[in-house]
Amino acid sequence: MSHKENNKIIILFDGVCNLCLGSVKFIIKRDLNDIFRFASIQSSAGEELLNQYKIDIGKNDSIIVIFNNNIKFRSSAVLYILSRLKTFWRCLLILYIIPYPIRDLIYFFVAKNRYSTFGKKEKCLTPSNNIKSKFLSL
Repeated sequence: MSHKENNKIIILFDGVCNLCLGSVKFIIKRDLNDIFRFASIQSSAGEELLNQYKIDIGKNDSIIVIFNNNIKFRSSAVLYILSRLKTFWRCLLILYIIPYPIRDLIYFFVAKNRYSTFGKKEKCLTPSNNIKSKFLSL
């Protein structure tokens, strides 16, 4: 990862999940301050980050946020991302008042059913040239 990426918020995502890919596109469109960088958990950059931060992909396999050596998982990761975007959906930040174990139950239900509900790609997303700079590579 380059030095200029050190101050960016990294989002690791499931690169074959249609819901996750839609979420990445949603974030990119609203990332007006260019603060996010992305890596699929299936990519070499994603695998390197998983190893570096000792993240168990068996427990955390859909969205992970890394910033300043802090890691957020599941519903906390989603809410953290929303807090940094300019979007109407920031109103969902009120969900922070719900204790994270309860929020995570909803998150687990959606994550567990994401392939059957939203579908799955055969291979990971290949970013187009206009968004390629948002994705980490080795």
